[in-house]
Amino acid sequence: MDSRNKYDAVIIGAGVIGSAVAYELAQRGWKTCNIDKLPTAGYGSTSNSCAIVRFSYSTYQGVAMSYEGMHYWTDWDNYLGGPEVDESGLIEFRQTGTALIKAPDGHHEKVTPLLEELNIPHEHWDLEKLSERLPILDHGVFGPPSRPDDDSFWADPTDNIVGALFTPESGYVSDPQLSSHNLQRAAESCGAEFRFGQKVISINKEGNQTTGVGLEDGTQIESPVVINVAGPHSYIINDLAGLTGTMNITTKALRHEVHHVPSPEGFNFEVNGMHVSDGDAAVYFRPATGNNILIGSEDPECDVKEWVDPDNYDQEIRDDQWEAQVLRCARRVEGLGLPHEKKGVVDLYDVSDDWIPIYDRTDLDGFYVAIGTSGNQYKNAGVAGHCMAELITAVESGHDHDADPVKVNGRYTGLEMDLGFYSRNREINPNSSFSVNG
Repeated sequence: MDSRNKYDAVIIGAGVIGSAVAYELAQRGWKTCNIDKLPTAGYGSTSNSCAIVRFSYSTYQGVAMSYEGMHYWTDWDNYLGGPEVDESGLIEFRQTGTALIKAPDGHHEKVTPLLEELNIPHEHWDLEKLSERLPILDHGVFGPPSRPDDDSFWADPTDNIVGALFTPESGYVSDPQLSSHNLQRAAESCGAEFRFGQKVISINKEGNQTTGVGLEDGTQIESPVVINVAGPHSYIINDLAGLTGTMNITTKALRHEVHHVPSPEGFNFEVNGMHVSDGDAAVYFRPATGNNILIGSEDPECDVKEWVDPDNYDQEIRDDQWEAQVLRCARRVEGLGLPHEKKGVVDLYDVSDDWIPIYDRTDLDGFYVAIGTSGNQYKNAGVAGHCMAELITAVESGHDHDADPVKVNGRYTGLEMDLGFYSRNREINPNSSFSVNG
């Protein structure tokens, strides 16, 4: 075989996490190659990520990893080796903070003890403080969530929210696709290679050992390690590897919409706003360019989830979902702009059975997965890359990760991340929020 087609590791996918895995392995001296059927890094679901960086998870490991992950963004230029690494420039991490709305029996009750345990800076805002910082917010309780065609949707609130849980270090990344390109360039500076416009059609193996991949153009690439970071196509790649039915936790592709509307007149949300997580209204929102507000859904039970073929799905904004998400937000945000033209994006999430990612080896030796990540793991790209590199290095050196899960100490916080939490063979985690918040 042509030596140019021999690598230590092949990474399927060049989104933000696939590119981060390449950078981390290349830094450790591995000869890596990312293969992506799209034209450039981060061109798929990464490009339409809301790129929110927050810590409001309902599990210890979720909060620990996301807080460690935040430090990669604040140290981005140093982490990548300097601002000159990418000719396109580097992303900006806009540290606006997050206001998690406190509704009675709300998500904040699970989050607060974890922030306290991990010593993550946070503040408890009463309604007076919330009004001072975000005077555009209505204080009513609107839940449980429903849809605009339900009479209950328009009912007057009978109670008020309590306030908000504010984490000042959270925020959002300015350009998610550029962040993937930044990682690509950093990885290439360490010897990594990227191949775009090429599709993997086979996972090659001898016995139970991965030996490489086959491409649609007939090219055969040899590698003892293959890593599935294919986003919404992850289950298809697992099928190619013959892994159907071998994992307790599986993934599938979920169609999702986010919408853009103008900020209320007289309030510059782009400058004075922040990421707001509102489980009571079942939306999250953050500032967007041009004094707009980006609105996403927190996936309430009343909204039908549309599981799709990632190569064949409706990519047009739908009136009913636009109205549901925007009107939910309009109940919370007084004076929210309701334009005639419906603007937004439609893309896919790669969702696991409990909405927690799978960072793991598989039953096929040499085949690894970083999947179930779309919608909630963009923020963790750096630390996910680091954890996958540590996991792969350990297992390829003979460590039995299934019997003794690898534990990784964060390079910034020192927090221990138990990768057994992200096992393919875990039971569905009942403490998961089973939703996405950017």
